[in-house]
Amino acid sequence: MLKKPSKNWDLKGEIETLQKKALYRKMPEVSGVPGRTVNIDGRNVLNFSSNNYLGLAYHPRVVDSFSQAVKIYGVGSTASRLIAGNCPTHRKLEQFIASWKNAEAALVFGSGYQANLSILTALTDKDDLIVSDELNHASIIDGCRLSRAKTLVYKHRDPHSALDALKKTGFRRKLLVTESIFSMDGDQAPLRELSDVCQNNGAFMVVDEAHATGIYGPSGAGLCSELDVFPDVQMGTLGKAVGVSGAYVAGSRFLIDLLVNKARPFIFTTAHSPAVSAATLEALKVIVSPEGDVRRLRLKKNVEFLSEVLQNILPPRESACQILPILIGPSDLTMKISQACLQEGLFVQGIRFPSVPEGAARLRLTLMSDHTPADIEKAGQVIGHLLS
Repeated sequence: MLKKPSKNWDLKGEIETLQKKALYRKMPEVSGVPGRTVNIDGRNVLNFSSNNYLGLAYHPRVVDSFSQAVKIYGVGSTASRLIAGNCPTHRKLEQFIASWKNAEAALVFGSGYQANLSILTALTDKDDLIVSDELNHASIIDGCRLSRAKTLVYKHRDPHSALDALKKTGFRRKLLVTESIFSMDGDQAPLRELSDVCQNNGAFMVVDEAHATGIYGPSGAGLCSELDVFPDVQMGTLGKAVGVSGAYVAGSRFLIDLLVNKARPFIFTTAHSPAVSAATLEALKVIVSPEGDVRRLRLKKNVEFLSEVLQNILPPRESACQILPILIGPSDLTMKISQACLQEGLFVQGIRFPSVPEGAARLRLTLMSDHTPADIEKAGQVIGHLLS
C-alpha cells in the first residue's frame, strides 16, 4: 500500500492555479513521421509547429545512416565521453562541424539546453559579468543563474543598452550572450554591432545559432557566417533544421578543452548514441550540398508566400524568417484559437508564459521547405477566418 507523504505540498493546488491562469500544459499525442503533416491526438493535420525546417528528420540518407550505425555500434554509447562513450562517430561529427563553422574545434552535446548551461557555467563564476538579451532562451537564462556571475539584462536587440552594461568595471571576465535568430519572435540580433561592442570592451561574445543553423549563410553555416561575424563561442542545435538531435559548441581549441574539463552537463552525462551522431553527420552533408541550397531556397519562398498570405495579420518585420509569430495577448484566448486551428486541421501551437512574457501569448507558426502552396493557403484561410 502506498504511504501518504508526511508533508502537504499542495501539488494539486499548484496545478489548479496553472489551469486558472490558462498556463497548464499537456503533451499532445504525436505520431507518424514529423513532416508537413502529422498525426495529433489521432487526427492527421497540417503541421505548422515543427522545427524540422528543412525536412531532414526523415531524409532517406539520414535514416539509412542511422540504421547502418546501429548495426555497427549498437543503440547506446553506455557512458560519458570521458569514460567509455567517446565513439568514432562523435569525433567525425565534431571535426566536420569545426570545419563547417570555420573554427579550431567543436564539441557535441546531448541538447541545446546542456550546451548553453555548459558554456555559461564553465566560462564564468562569481567574479565575472554576463550581459544577456532580455528575450534570450530559457537555457541561457538558467545558465546565467547557475554560473553565479553578475548578470545584467539589456534591452532586446539594443547594442547601446548592451554597451552600457559592459561598461561596468571590477570583473575578471565579461561575456555577452545573444541568440542570432530569436526563437519566439523570429527576429535577428544586430550581430555586427554587438560584435563591435564586445571587441571595444574586451568582452567574450557568445552566439546561440539554434534557429539559424542550416538555414542562413553559405552552406547553411549560420547567421554569423552570413554576416562575417566571428564570435568567441558559437552554439547551435542539431535537432531543428538539422533534423536529428543534440547541439554543438564551436570555437578555439582552448575553449573546447576547457568545456571538456569544466562543463558539468558534458562531464556527467552519457554521450548520445553513436547512431545519432552518424545520422547528424549525414544530415549536415546534405545541408552543405547543392540539395541543401535547394531546400533553403524552397523554405525561403514558403516564408515569403505565407508572409504575403498573412500580411494583414503578421506584425511588420525587418527580414523574413521561418518563425512567424502572431501576437494574441491573453493566454486563455491564445489556447482557444490554437485549439480551433487544430479542429480545422491545422496544428499551430500556442506559446505562453514563461516561454514569452506575460500578456504576450502568441500563435507561433513555423515553416518547412516541404510545405506546399496549398498547405500555406490553407493555413492562411484558417487563421484569417479565426482572427477576423
